[in-house]
Amino acid sequence: MSKTTAGDCCGEAGSGLLGVEEARTRMLAAVEPVGGVEQLGLRDALGRVLADDLAAPFDVPPFPNSAMDGYAVRSADCAGRQQVELRVAGSSFAGSPCDAEVRSGQAVRIMTGALLPDGADAVVMQERVRRDGERIGFDAAGVEAGLNVRYPGEDLKAGETVLRRGRRLSAADLGLLASLGLGEVRVQRRLRVAFFSTGDELRSVGQPLQRGQIYDSNRYILHGLLTQAGVEPLDMGVIADDRQAVRDAFAQAAAMADAIVTSGGVSVGEADFVKETLDEMGRVDFWKIAIKPGKPLAFGTVDGAVFFGLPGNPVSVMATFYQFARPALMKMAGADAAEPLVVRVRCADTLRKAPGRMEFQRGRLARDDNGEWVVHSTGLQGSHVLSSMSRADCFILLPAESSGVEAGEQVEVQPFSTLTNT
Repeated sequence: MSKTTAGDCCGEAGSGLLGVEEARTRMLAAVEPVGGVEQLGLRDALGRVLADDLAAPFDVPPFPNSAMDGYAVRSADCAGRQQVELRVAGSSFAGSPCDAEVRSGQAVRIMTGALLPDGADAVVMQERVRRDGERIGFDAAGVEAGLNVRYPGEDLKAGETVLRRGRRLSAADLGLLASLGLGEVRVQRRLRVAFFSTGDELRSVGQPLQRGQIYDSNRYILHGLLTQAGVEPLDMGVIADDRQAVRDAFAQAAAMADAIVTSGGVSVGEADFVKETLDEMGRVDFWKIAIKPGKPLAFGTVDGAVFFGLPGNPVSVMATFYQFARPALMKMAGADAAEPLVVRVRCADTLRKAPGRMEFQRGRLARDDNGEWVVHSTGLQGSHVLSSMSRADCFILLPAESSGVEAGEQVEVQPFSTLTNT
């Protein structure tokens, strides 16, 4: 990766700005998964990235069983008949199967999940059956072999790949592995990401504010975003606008982390300490991206650690993290790439924008009076307006060439939930 100056950009011809997809593609091409594997018990593996393909050690289900409460019968006893009467020869419960074979003219009372007794090949649900002592009667229409029966391997066959390497394990995945008797799994080691903010105007929560100072919200945003991504966040605090302090912070971060994420200090006109330090210690490009919010971005390596320099405004931090930093971090963590869900819905409000940059406006999905999904703007869209981001549950995607939409028009939206679960 070649160095550039703060005023340079890797832009599209004639625009001076790098396209969103091009920037994301370049980042993904520049990073590789980190090494390291650990063995974890299932309860500790939620959200971790699987290191190996896993195969089913046996058929699931392992034996033929009933799909509901009822009576196990021989379908041959029902063929061509309107009404059938049978004698109850026993009971089969989950964990306590019936050892008797079902013979012609017999039935066995059976519960959901119980082993289908020998001789039976269908289950008549109990709601269809009339019972009188040890005799049952029912309408035989539709009673055929396989009715309400779960067969071995119907879910998974022995040797079949169950989960593939690179999958972030969900609660359902843990249950699936437990059903196969697998109590431990090998997962990729957790990616370590150091992050800090720069700026003399910033104070940490709990410190008194002086004239011209503000509380640092970006570190709390980044801690939340990194935690959702399943990495190990390393908070280094607020770094003063001092050349040696900035240099020491980058050196410490690179020594203990796989990646570094900062906010602020990457725009033309900002304090030069961050840019000078990056020029000395790393190979970093400063990009201008055709995105709003979040045009300035820096990306490269610092002393061997991958570096993401995000803009300073809090909404810009979130937008650029979701669209650029998170996909790259997921690749570094060994996770499968997954495109976030984008859906088209009707926009309830008129939205304005200037052509030239793709906009990620904040929206909230809701159902209208007809039960159809619509998206509402959450208000002011300035990159400093964090309250409208807090109210949002999706981005409204407005293409670079768009000059806005009128209320009632269709728009594409990107729900936040699909950004955090990939």
